[in-house]
Amino acid sequence: MAWFRCGPCRNIVGGMFAAYAARIDRDQPLNGLELGERPAPEARPGWTTVNVKAASLNHHDLWSLQGVGLAEDKLPMILGCDAAGVDAEGNEVVLHSVIGQSGHGVGPDEPRSILTERYQGTFAEQVSVPTWNVLPKPKELSFAEAACLPTAWLTAYRMLFTNAGVRPGDSVLVQGAGGGVATAAIVLGKAAGLKVFATSRDEAKRKRALELGAVEAVESGARLPQRVDAVIETVGAATWSHSVKSLKPGGTLVISGATSGDRPSHAELTRIFFLELKVVGSTMGSKDELEDLLAFCANTGIRPVIDEELPLDRAREGFERMAGGGQFGKIVLTV
Repeated sequence: MAWFRCGPCRNIVGGMFAAYAARIDRDQPLNGLELGERPAPEARPGWTTVNVKAASLNHHDLWSLQGVGLAEDKLPMILGCDAAGVDAEGNEVVLHSVIGQSGHGVGPDEPRSILTERYQGTFAEQVSVPTWNVLPKPKELSFAEAACLPTAWLTAYRMLFTNAGVRPGDSVLVQGAGGGVATAAIVLGKAAGLKVFATSRDEAKRKRALELGAVEAVESGARLPQRVDAVIETVGAATWSHSVKSLKPGGTLVISGATSGDRPSHAELTRIFFLELKVVGSTMGSKDELEDLLAFCANTGIRPVIDEELPLDRAREGFERMAGGGQFGKIVLTV
């Protein structure tokens, strides 16, 4: 934390450097992104302050700048859902970013929120969360690798193994190779013995998907060599019809996002009911699932795919790259 910063015309005591939403701009979200000093977290009972070592970007951060899940009266809001770092006792930790609205973890009847909706986020030198939300970081994972797991990788883990219910030997289609959740689903699926197919409009991303373990990668909308047991859908409107048509009778489509829009022109309702397909919504994951994911990565040797690491003061470059859709894997900000 920057308890004392010296520079031209500034001496800041008790502040820290952060990337934050200063304004909501639905058309040009990056216009609302600011980099500069913000107040450091204050101590509060039942909460832990973590010195951030690495944090990763998610589309949620762009949506926050557009006002999705972030109200004007919460501004300025430090962005960032994911982080790994060191607590006050020197323990290396990972944060579970789903926080109960009362601020004391997530219980069975506790309304959920995510960092940056009600509480300041991780794109800063320090972040404070309920102690319940702090997990040990496996020594096998770097801070940058661990910081990729709590949102995108946890989402993919829950989609595959909890909501799709796939087993070794099953087949799965991952739409939109290159995005954080999609990339995670390919790597996790391969490690779990699944037959993974992937799609992308970009030839280079299709090639990377094959390198990560997909048995075949095709252009978006192209016919697969076989129908699959499950589809991992994060793209939304642009791929919805293809996802439904790619399923075996009785198959499961799991959706956790809609980066291309949430109103497909063809809902394929007849196919869904006639073939008894299942459509399952999925959001983030539980603390127990994050513990399982951390152990899975540590024990198997699989690691998050990192597109780029940038220092926090270059956060705008990371936001621009994500907004342009050019990344393959996660963009990580280091402190």
